[in-house]
Amino acid sequence: MSWEIVKRRLGKAGNLKQRQKRQREWDEKYGDNWLIGYVIEGEFVSQEDALESIYYKSYELHFENNPIDLEELINTAKLLENPHAKATGGVDLQVPAIMNYLIRNDLKLLGNEVVDIGSFGESSHKISVRLSPLTIKVVSNSKMTLEKFWQEKKCLAVWEDEDNE
Repeated sequence: MSWEIVKRRLGKAGNLKQRQKRQREWDEKYGDNWLIGYVIEGEFVSQEDALESIYYKSYELHFENNPIDLEELINTAKLLENPHAKATGGVDLQVPAIMNYLIRNDLKLLGNEVVDIGSFGESSHKISVRLSPLTIKVVSNSKMTLEKFWQEKKCLAVWEDEDNE
């Protein structure tokens, strides 16, 4: 038994209504045997696991390599927001990844401002763009941004029972 990739390049998740529509279609076609994820080092990894191994780790590496960004964020922000997710109803991944980093490293936001994470519309601060997934490099590929990886490498896999082949 193994995960078999049935569709690559799924694109953006979309708003809740769009996501639910696609998920219903997959349920009809594959039952409950499908999963969204990524092929990492030749192996299918669920999107949930990739949140840790790719998304979180990319921000972790960025902060390790750019301590000034971390310091500026901590001293400027009292709250982080994702303006794109708010405007579109899309999924917010960057704010939870950054907040997880802060929590795991026993750090707190000490500033007085709401800081947007991303580059949707007008950014609230210069740090907004520097911490955007459009700017953050992927932990495993410094030539690719986190956003590009997350959107372009996403795939749909179906659990194949090898006994039924």
